[in-house]
Amino acid sequence: MFTFIKNAFTNKSIRRSLLFTFFILAIFRLGSHVPVPGVNAQALRTISNSGILGLLNTFGGGALQRFSIFAMGVSPYITASIIVQLLQMDLIPTFTEWANQGEVGRRKLNQATTYLAIIIGFIQSYGMAFSFNQLAGLGLVNNPGLQTYSIIALILTAGTMFLVWLGEQITRNGVGNGLSMIIFAGIVAQVPQDVYRYVKSSLLNASGDQFNRNLIIFAGIVLAVVIGIIIVVIMEQAQRRIPIHYSKKVSGSRYVAHLPLKINSAGVIPVIFATSFMTLPQTIFAFMDTSNPGPIMKFFMEVFNLQSPVGVAFYTVLLIAFTYFYSLIQVNPEKVAENLQKQSGYIPSVRPGNDTEVFLTKTINRLSFVGALYLTLIAIIPILAGMIWKVPTSMALSGTSLLIVVGVGIETAKQIEGQMLRRRYKGFLYL
Repeated sequence: MFTFIKNAFTNKSIRRSLLFTFFILAIFRLGSHVPVPGVNAQALRTISNSGILGLLNTFGGGALQRFSIFAMGVSPYITASIIVQLLQMDLIPTFTEWANQGEVGRRKLNQATTYLAIIIGFIQSYGMAFSFNQLAGLGLVNNPGLQTYSIIALILTAGTMFLVWLGEQITRNGVGNGLSMIIFAGIVAQVPQDVYRYVKSSLLNASGDQFNRNLIIFAGIVLAVVIGIIIVVIMEQAQRRIPIHYSKKVSGSRYVAHLPLKINSAGVIPVIFATSFMTLPQTIFAFMDTSNPGPIMKFFMEVFNLQSPVGVAFYTVLLIAFTYFYSLIQVNPEKVAENLQKQSGYIPSVRPGNDTEVFLTKTINRLSFVGALYLTLIAIIPILAGMIWKVPTSMALSGTSLLIVVGVGIETAKQIEGQMLRRRYKGFLYL
């Protein structure tokens, strides 16, 4: 590990990329401590560590608890990305056409995602300021009113889009995926604070049997985190290698390659998508009177609440659905089959063309079943443990956060390793 870090910093271009990434993340951490003007962030102390709000606070590195300019994080942009990707699935012909236009179409889709993110961000930030002010007993916003809420919404929306821009700079000039790195930095920044808070409240202020019980719980949490990290590392690198034969028409010979299919092709994206999907309805609830909800309203409030069994079940369904959906996006069977046929490649015992596409689809779906089960267990077990045994689930390295931290860390390390190999073998071209 230390040798890898040393070699990475020895390489001039990689060192420049790493330092640039650290600089952008430092700006993000600095902005997380800049409060929105006209609010009293102390009023959020009692509600920012509960349920999905605690998870969003963790993703933002404590920005929500401080109600800073980055309080919403990149959640609106992720939600917009989900909607745009769904619209590409033959729901809107224009979006489907853009998806097939290569780089030009990708730019148009990114532009549509940005505009939609601004709209969602403004609505979500307005609803968040209004609802948090109600939950905090009208103590969050100093001068409640349409103008004040609008100004707060504009500031929070601008903060979100600035974070998106910072993420794009990391993707272009730094290392790793920009948005994932920002979420990664927010989670890691919360770890020391959460550990200190738990040790102070559960161990230093306890005595006798209560101290022994809390010490056992803390040791169990540490052991669970270590086991979780090992499982995530193993599963994120596990893959099935499908043999591919390429025929050489000139010599009549053939050579064999492999098509690696990861068990979890979707990575941590389903977890991020599912979390963002759970937060969107809460914005809508903010504009409604929930003091005396009817049966339908009460049902939806439970569905989008991670502290209720119905909400946990719905969150599980979202994880599974997004895992299947994004796996097929990451490895498009139709395009893979088409490319193999163009390159005179084929899978043994499988006919080129449509049969290859069907075979790859079935294989990806089988692998996605294992991947969805793995993601669900890692994300849901800590929530169930918190509901049953009252184990704290707001810690930064809970199941969902653990998946993101380890997954992003592995992908970033692979990217750095790839850049080091390209520098080492500069001048050679591999097809």
